[in-house]
Amino acid sequence: MNRCEWATQEPNITYHDKEWGRPQHNDQKLFEFLILEGAQAGLSWVTILKRREGYKKAFSNFDALKVSKYSQKHVSKLLRDEFIIRNKLKINSAINNAKQFLKVQEEFESFDRYLWGFVGYKPIKNKFKKLSDLPTSTEISEKLSKDLKKRGFSFVGPTICYALMQAIGMVNDHTTGCFLYGK
Repeated sequence: MNRCEWATQEPNITYHDKEWGRPQHNDQKLFEFLILEGAQAGLSWVTILKRREGYKKAFSNFDALKVSKYSQKHVSKLLRDEFIIRNKLKINSAINNAKQFLKVQEEFESFDRYLWGFVGYKPIKNKFKKLSDLPTSTEISEKLSKDLKKRGFSFVGPTICYALMQAIGMVNDHTTGCFLYGK
């Protein structure tokens, strides 16, 4: 079975086959990916996937309302949690982004409606043949990044936004030889 070049070992294979690039519209899942993609900045995605369960526990099952209420006491506890990336800036960013996420939900009725509006509410299907053809950012991810930053989000640069778009299926970046490309 042919897969995208990056999906050669676990946990990447399962993530690739079951989640990556599939349109996601559940706000709690969208918040999860927002947190995970921000945590991944400067690291490999496999590093985050291996800690995903730790993040789930540390960040209240990705409940944005609960995370938005985290205090300095929570931050201190998270900085000692060996099951997540213990970076103070990223932890504070996740809490801040939870607060901003709730504001966007209120304004747009859902984070899904806000986010998917950047692609006209339907996935962009690319036709890349190999991993090296994939961009690290696009004009749309730059617009999304700029708008998120204007709304007070952090750790949402154009590259992180593009990775988010790939993860939640806003873009289909499965390479053309991948068994999932046409699905």
